[in-house]
Amino acid sequence: MLEDRFGRRFEYLRLSITDVCNFRCTYCLPDGYQGNGKTRFLSQPQIATLAGAFAGLGTRKIRITGGEPSLRKDLTEIIAICAQTQGIDKVALTTNGFKLPGQVKQWKDAGLSALNVSIDSLDPRQFHAITGHNKLDTVLQGVESALALGLKVKVNSVLLKGYSQTLLKHALNWLKNTPVTLRLIELMQTGDNQAFFAENHLSGQSIKAELLASGWLPIMRGKTAGPAQEFSHPDYQGNIGLIMPYDKDFCTSCNRLRVSATGNLHLCLFAEQGLSLAPWLQDGDIAGLQQHMLQLLGQKHSRHWLQQGLTGATQQLAMLGG
Repeated sequence: MLEDRFGRRFEYLRLSITDVCNFRCTYCLPDGYQGNGKTRFLSQPQIATLAGAFAGLGTRKIRITGGEPSLRKDLTEIIAICAQTQGIDKVALTTNGFKLPGQVKQWKDAGLSALNVSIDSLDPRQFHAITGHNKLDTVLQGVESALALGLKVKVNSVLLKGYSQTLLKHALNWLKNTPVTLRLIELMQTGDNQAFFAENHLSGQSIKAELLASGWLPIMRGKTAGPAQEFSHPDYQGNIGLIMPYDKDFCTSCNRLRVSATGNLHLCLFAEQGLSLAPWLQDGDIAGLQQHMLQLLGQKHSRHWLQQGLTGATQQLAMLGG
């Protein structure tokens, strides 16, 4: 099993397949993607090796992330590779929803079982201001299509000063009749957004208190669940989650490891460096890769140091999909 020296088991892999993104979100890539076009991302055989190695060590869930994973033309094939790996019970995808209406059915047919869609505002003008794209209607249409196909859908929204109260107001109206989980995510500091973070970070604790006072009840967290504290309400079809990485006990329930689009293992989103898996991926050596990962897991720390402003190697969230 993938278990660290603190007794945490890792049944959840977040697998980035590209760091390219076509959105210009203010908190991540405000100037757009700046890559040189020469980076070589994981191939399908390498992804098959990774999935097999992790599954053999107890991983049961793979989330495909980016960047924006739908920018890879072989995304459907990658979903199928993960879904067909023995031991993998759940394949999820995080996307900005740009291509969702036209492609979600083929992703579902390939084996996708859950979907996270980034929607930072339900107000079209605010959505445009945050993402640089006037595509809210397209993304919401994609969410409806996913729900109609029976996919479990979560919506990710980053909390930003100046937008949060409007977001929560619109969200509560939307969740009355929409069976999704809206996850409100505290803005995280990265290597290149220090000034933006200082101006826009907002704690989720006040929203949590507001929810509890309004009759929202905590939901028990599953073994392969993400880091959100989730809440339900009898009068709402949808749920609300809060991801608060600056809480002191945030890391105690860590159950996930990350692999970058270039094949580096990241023991934490804010680790000092990625750890290369390249030789074993090149050779398709599942047993060797497993042994190497078990050794690397000994380097995982008990917590991150975001509270001290230490963001490690993460320059922006598109590097690893958040």
